[in-house]
Amino acid sequence: MPAKPWNFGQRFAVTCIVFVLLMGMFIGLSNITSIDTDLGPLDQSISTVSNDTAVSFDSADTTLPATGTYEVETISDYIDLVQPSTGAVQHAHILVRMPKGVAESGTTASAQPADGVSSAPSLPSKLPAAVYMHGAGYGTADNSFGDVATDLASAGFVTLTVDKPVWGTNDMTRDYPGSAHAYDQCVQYLRDLAYVDSSQVGIYATSESCWIAPYVIREDGNIAFQVLLSPLVFNPRNALGFFVTQDFAIVGANPGYQRIVERVFSADIMMFGLSNVDFNALLPQSYSIPTFVAYGSKDVMTPQVQGVTTILSMAHASGNWDVTIRNYPIGNHVLRLGDEAEEGTVLVDHYESDFVDWAVGTTRGLKQTTPRVAGATIRQSIAVPTELTAHRGATIYGVTIHALQIIALLVLAVCLVIAAIKHVANRRNGKGKALGYSRDFRRLLLASFVCTFGSLLLFFAAMGQNVYRLVKLVWGSAPTAPGMIWWSWYAIQVVCAIIVFVWARVFTSGLEVLRLHGILRRPGTPRRPKAPEVHDETPFALTTLGRVTAVTCMVEILLILLVLAFWGLFLY
Repeated sequence: MPAKPWNFGQRFAVTCIVFVLLMGMFIGLSNITSIDTDLGPLDQSISTVSNDTAVSFDSADTTLPATGTYEVETISDYIDLVQPSTGAVQHAHILVRMPKGVAESGTTASAQPADGVSSAPSLPSKLPAAVYMHGAGYGTADNSFGDVATDLASAGFVTLTVDKPVWGTNDMTRDYPGSAHAYDQCVQYLRDLAYVDSSQVGIYATSESCWIAPYVIREDGNIAFQVLLSPLVFNPRNALGFFVTQDFAIVGANPGYQRIVERVFSADIMMFGLSNVDFNALLPQSYSIPTFVAYGSKDVMTPQVQGVTTILSMAHASGNWDVTIRNYPIGNHVLRLGDEAEEGTVLVDHYESDFVDWAVGTTRGLKQTTPRVAGATIRQSIAVPTELTAHRGATIYGVTIHALQIIALLVLAVCLVIAAIKHVANRRNGKGKALGYSRDFRRLLLASFVCTFGSLLLFFAAMGQNVYRLVKLVWGSAPTAPGMIWWSWYAIQVVCAIIVFVWARVFTSGLEVLRLHGILRRPGTPRRPKAPEVHDETPFALTTLGRVTAVTCMVEILLILLVLAFWGLFLY
């Protein structure tokens, strides 16, 4: 006797059982792929000795050069920067700045004071020098460090800015040890100048290049001093994990989106040939030389409290107590005022004169008389997630389900195109429907797919909005009302639960079809004859194309739900 269709109560009961099982699976997957990090202690701070950021030295009766003391001239040249690991060569433009008159005469006695300076302080017979090292991006000798390189040159230094050594790399594949070798070539270029004191060449590093500076110091062995602007200190995985998590919180992102950061920065990108995320950035010997560290209190990228304590700890372990820390109350990550994305933004008050005065006194071997730690109180909202490490299993799983989801979507698109073409042809020839779905099944399948795919689009739209606001925050813009980056997380979670229920209903329909056709039965039970015909209320397809399309659509829905579970949308 053919099996009878289930009644409403039977369908609802089976649907609820399937729903509970599916929800349990997705919640379990969300928990398995979650990365627990300890972001405490929270709201750390270091009180400074003085609010005054000025740097001065015991110079007896000697007047020291300061910013603007000498007129500056610039020499343009080129240098071939070699990448040691590949042998690649970058023909880079350099700009060398110095007091006017020195290069032509070869003697510092010819240095010309700037207008308004009646009697300039005497300069040593050979000048100290500094190489400027780029942060993230693709800076050149012409568009980077023009103001700070000129400032130092106007106080009796020779400064060098260079096209950033990148060769064939990008921000994800940057060769930090290779970049260190390239910048050390620039150091050697300065040492070879007749009017430069080869024992007094230092480096000026900002942001990303503070990861490179330790390798320059280790490779060279004779760097005289370093100025570090907003050093990230920790390796890229931990430092970037810190700043993105903190900035998501600042812009008002839902905690769910904040937890996604941990998943992203626990990816094992070594699988894709990207090895620099876990390189060792903590080299104690790199802080064995006189060091000037500058932060901005509005910097939303650097872990300042842990950065300061780590720098001081490594410096002291290397026997160096000559470390000066300055925190500027209104400076951002690059110590600029306002939005750095706009041209012409200026450096915070006193920073230029402070680091120049420090460099002048330090290279002359004078004793500093101002506090080592000064400026605004140094603060940090969360801890650096130093326990973030690569998780290969989770990475393989995440990449697999994302790839399969995209493949299934493409296959579904092909099926729908074929179905559309066949539908038009069938109508012309007076034949039946191309897919042959029952009304109930068609509605359930369409509703579940639209809701699922819509949730995926909303999720990625919200993530895009989070990233956009983070970038604006980094460049100096004030955060605005959270809006969708807060409520969208809960909206997607609710829709996900509804989708799982609808999908459970679709799954139940499939089980019912198998039962009606005599395929689904208890073990040991004789196979029943299948239903003699498929009525309109029978939930499945009449055509092979319809069945293939339905299965592909259900697989796509499942994969989208797995993707959302991977990112934690089922952590309620």
